[in-house]
Amino acid sequence: MFARLFDRRKAASRIVAALSMLWLAACDPTLMAPGVSGGGGPAIDPSDPVQVALLVPRGSGDPSDDFLATNLENAARLAISDLSGVSIDLRVYSTGASPALAAQAAQTAIGDGAQIILGPLYAEAANAAGVVAAPAGINVLSFSNNTTIAGGNVFVLGPTFRNTANRLVRHGVRNGIDSYVIVHADDLQGAVGRDAIASAVRGNGGRVAGIQSYPLSQQGILDAVPRIAEAARSGGAGAVFLTAGVNADLPILATALPEAGINPAATRYIGLTRWNASAEALALPGLQGGLFAVPDQQMTAIFESRYEAAYGGAPHPLAGLAYDGIAAIGALVASGNRGALTRAGLTQPQGFQGIGGIFRLLADGTNERGLAVATIRNNQVVILERAPRTFGGGS
Repeated sequence: MFARLFDRRKAASRIVAALSMLWLAACDPTLMAPGVSGGGGPAIDPSDPVQVALLVPRGSGDPSDDFLATNLENAARLAISDLSGVSIDLRVYSTGASPALAAQAAQTAIGDGAQIILGPLYAEAANAAGVVAAPAGINVLSFSNNTTIAGGNVFVLGPTFRNTANRLVRHGVRNGIDSYVIVHADDLQGAVGRDAIASAVRGNGGRVAGIQSYPLSQQGILDAVPRIAEAARSGGAGAVFLTAGVNADLPILATALPEAGINPAATRYIGLTRWNASAEALALPGLQGGLFAVPDQQMTAIFESRYEAAYGGAPHPLAGLAYDGIAAIGALVASGNRGALTRAGLTQPQGFQGIGGIFRLLADGTNERGLAVATIRNNQVVILERAPRTFGGGS
């Protein structure tokens, strides 16, 4: 993303990203032509093998993309092995990191008989695949979390800022945190996070006490800290809600803001990203007692253990998205519904069981995931509220 920012604080300098945020600029999504079933997708014969095209970022020239591509395919095949009474014909296509190659791969897959597309990874590539798949009436379950591409025949499986912000603000308001200063980087990821937090605060009866941004540079963040601290004090904020990630801006803010007088014991720090993605982040002063969201940890641990037993190594943090996609497809096909892969089928309200807990696809192409609320005590992650096991209850 950018160079290491914070050399003078050793804890911050060692932090490495475990999850990449896939916010990439994308074209407007194209609405899908109605499928033969009349419900936005193809009719299937549930007794026949369902042909699924898996689009992975292999061939980009970046070894990390090739590694992730292998992990996505492994996770998809692991999910297929877990299905009962359902036959899936998985065919894998490489997209590199190019929207043009993704479109070509989608076109080839459709020509080969694909009934649904799982992937690709990057937002622009997913959007391109969706455009190609729309006239054929084929839905795309992309691995992106960029909601700007969601809609029509394109769904995003990646965890969304809106989902995370709603979960955390609902918890905060229930526990007396009703005013929030939103602090975000002045890039696309930060802007999307800012808007998600503001919407969640207002939608759950809270108050936005201020919004502060900072440039993505070490000195830019440090220069912004006094202004952010003053906004929190003058706005009477009960919490500072950060969009920052452990790989760059979070360590600086979580160290410098307490030094500027924003005591985490009095003003809670809340994070839109996964603070437990780095062990070093758990020792940062501003994060002690703060709030962030995590998937169902028990379910995640089971998946990671099974993946390692099957493939001899830990899965990439994004590999589980491929498992989730196959699990959803398999559950729908197992129901015996010829419209299993239509929009109506994919957006069934009860959702699906994934590797990080329950999730469901929404009519606007985004998703909702059941998340736990966590805090950090004595440099350890502590779960305050477990992830829900069904939709419809409190979360």
